[in-house]
Amino acid sequence: MAATDDVDHVEHPLLSESVIQRRRYQLQLAAAAREDHTLVCLPTGLGKTTVSLLVTADRLQEVGGTALFLAPTKPLVTQHAEFYREALTIPDDEIAVFTGEVRPDDRADLWESARIVVATPQVVENDLIGNRISLREVTHLTFDECHRATGDYAYVYIAERYHADAADPLVTGMSASPGGDEEAIRTVCENLGLRGVEVMTEDDADVAEYTHDTDVEWERVELPEEVIEIRDALNEVIKDRLESLKSLGVTNKTSPDLSQKELNKMRGKLQELMDADKSEGYTGMSTHAEVMKLRRAVELVETQSVDALRRYFERQRNAARASGASKASQRLVSEPKVREAMRKAESYDGLHPKFSRARVLLAQTLGIGGGERVIVFTESRDTAEVLTEFLGEHFDTRRFVGQGDRDGSDGMTQNEQEETLDAFRDGEFEVLVSTSVAEEGLDVPEVDLVLFFEPVPTAIRSIQRKGRTGRQARGRVVVLLAEDTRDEAYFWISRRRESEMEDELRRLKSVAGDLEGELGAATLDDFEDADGGGDTATAGDTATAGESDAPAAASPDATATTDDETATTASEVGDDDAGGEPAAASNGRDSALTDFAGGDDGDEADDVDGSTEDADDAAETTDEVAATEDGNDTEDADDIGDGNDDEVPEGVVAGADTDAVEVVIDQRELDSAIARDLSTREGFETRLETLAVGDYVLSDRVAVERKSVADFLDTLLGGDRSLFEQVRDLTRAYGRPIVIIEGDDLYGERNVDPAAIRGALASLAVDYGVSVLRTDDQADTADMLATVARREQEQSDRSVSVHGEKSAKTLPEQQEYVVSAIADVGPVTARSLLEQFGSVEAVMTASVEDLREADGVGEVTAGRIREVVASDYE
Repeated sequence: MAATDDVDHVEHPLLSESVIQRRRYQLQLAAAAREDHTLVCLPTGLGKTTVSLLVTADRLQEVGGTALFLAPTKPLVTQHAEFYREALTIPDDEIAVFTGEVRPDDRADLWESARIVVATPQVVENDLIGNRISLREVTHLTFDECHRATGDYAYVYIAERYHADAADPLVTGMSASPGGDEEAIRTVCENLGLRGVEVMTEDDADVAEYTHDTDVEWERVELPEEVIEIRDALNEVIKDRLESLKSLGVTNKTSPDLSQKELNKMRGKLQELMDADKSEGYTGMSTHAEVMKLRRAVELVETQSVDALRRYFERQRNAARASGASKASQRLVSEPKVREAMRKAESYDGLHPKFSRARVLLAQTLGIGGGERVIVFTESRDTAEVLTEFLGEHFDTRRFVGQGDRDGSDGMTQNEQEETLDAFRDGEFEVLVSTSVAEEGLDVPEVDLVLFFEPVPTAIRSIQRKGRTGRQARGRVVVLLAEDTRDEAYFWISRRRESEMEDELRRLKSVAGDLEGELGAATLDDFEDADGGGDTATAGDTATAGESDAPAAASPDATATTDDETATTASEVGDDDAGGEPAAASNGRDSALTDFAGGDDGDEADDVDGSTEDADDAAETTDEVAATEDGNDTEDADDIGDGNDDEVPEGVVAGADTDAVEVVIDQRELDSAIARDLSTREGFETRLETLAVGDYVLSDRVAVERKSVADFLDTLLGGDRSLFEQVRDLTRAYGRPIVIIEGDDLYGERNVDPAAIRGALASLAVDYGVSVLRTDDQADTADMLATVARREQEQSDRSVSVHGEKSAKTLPEQQEYVVSAIADVGPVTARSLLEQFGSVEAVMTASVEDLREADGVGEVTAGRIREVVASDYE
């Protein structure tokens, strides 16, 4: 990398001439990152991407292969790709962009021809699980905003695969704010396999040359009496609900302004009651969810606007009217004091005082001060829309929000986002009103003022926002704060955390060498041991695989967070059984237990908690916490779903050029940890398809329908497709169909007659010839699938073939379905009744005595049929 004192720009065979300015600190960081897997910490706006670019250029020139750059959002991906195309001499068509908008088949083709791929992590994760791409030839992998590499975020899985699969790996992690403490930073490093830590702060002389002071001013505003009355009415309801929770012994406080930490502790105690199957736990969790909804309402009216509160109330009313509405939503909108607050909000025709103060600040900056650009940040998309309209009456203003369409609030497409930012850079308008989508590393141009509509209680986000100004000249940051509201608490939290973050970066810089020593080679050894390979665990042994939790459907963050309440479900846990036919006896001896092992892995993934009654309320509680802490803008949710519209022609063989055991997985199974687990096992190859029949295909004759205990019971009670419809399709398409029921407490999970459950199990086995297997949890299911797949493909030498389609019901099947829908009447009894009486109408009008003439119909069943048919509908 040529860079001498008399050269203003970096010279390199792959760098465009006079594009990359020579900055000594960037060259130092790049030199370190070329030598080892490195965490690069650099203040926002000082060129972390340039550091990665310099390393990529060197690796492609010296080693060859492909470079992969991962960024958490589509706008960031687009921005980085444009920068790489501008800065490198590599042809533009060899720098590919991977997002959920690019078809999976097209991504597979692009991967083969690209030298650099810039992508969102979710699509790369899905392509790895689906075996569409290989990381073997990737010689440099960059994780942008790498502080996200915790838990089950896609970065963690990709890093594990990269270290296991790449022939010559090199990882660079980049963040302006890697974590709140040394332990958090260590976790990120371990999850990404980083061994070096390079930190530059604004205290460093080389960096200080390129930074300027950023003033932070706190502007206090006073709430009008009408807004205070609305808030007080809501707080009275919160106090009442906290009294109820106090009576359950989960809290001693009833003050509406209790902290989020205290609410989280309360929720933990309620979860303990639920785990002990205490009814008060379920009731309390529902009440807790209601408290969280009310707190969100108070926060909106205090810190955002009455209009934002009105929109929130409208969403709650719609949720309460919807099918399957939670008790918390229903109680919320029916509570008299809440209804009173709703009426006051509807009749209030004023604006929050922050609006007028924002207008004054913009006038001072753009008018009197002669400024050119201002960014206004807000936590709420509702507020962003109202602000854009309000400020647009006086200034040329546009909004910038995420892509999802949330509760009547239109999002922006990727093209609209790009066009808006381009116009802002070109000076086509003055004011950009943005939600959190513009926070993380987005190269918003130099602005004269960054205005926070509310304090940000998270140091990472606050630092990133302030990084939008003060890059080339002295900048100004103003934070609006409503007095005697939650803004006050967030003010102090924000100041404390930012101070802690600055101190932590300085400490990190001072102990970077020690941290590198602690990380050491053990990090990579951990990755080498976590590939799912190895011998089968012997009796009594327990093997664990590290990060294999199920990804979120809607990943907070890429996880994305929204201000609406979304219920999430998790798979249950259960028991039993290993499958497969015994191997033939040898030398006159009986088959030993080891003959059944089939070379199965002993790997296990982390358990996933089971769902419970009032799970919707419990999930809402969690989502309210997320909404309160992280705002409400969602980015890249469609990447999680992968945008996969692949059609699977009948008879397509999911073959491969290796001897690996293959498992074809329905893409909807990505919500579980099973696909990740199988994809990391040595000797296994996974493929993603949109399966018409089944969830997993293990050979040309074996396909598996996986049901959690809750799912299994739901299908018995009448889901979108009944269990027997799915099984009927499965048996028509595959010779050896399997149903796996995953989880425990099959007879206690729901209020379903045990006799009906046993009848369904018996019908699956006897009437449909399906093997029914029980597994404890997702890890156990993965082990079972691996065992069956190995037996089919290695011992029986069978290939993998995907076929079958969902069948339309014939008239007789529809008639059987109608009759069998009555409790205590299964498919066999339904056929018997129809054969006896000749039509559905005749069955429904038959007397108890006549019904008992049919085979398999006793007094109880006959009475039940007559009760259902003849009773008045209420």
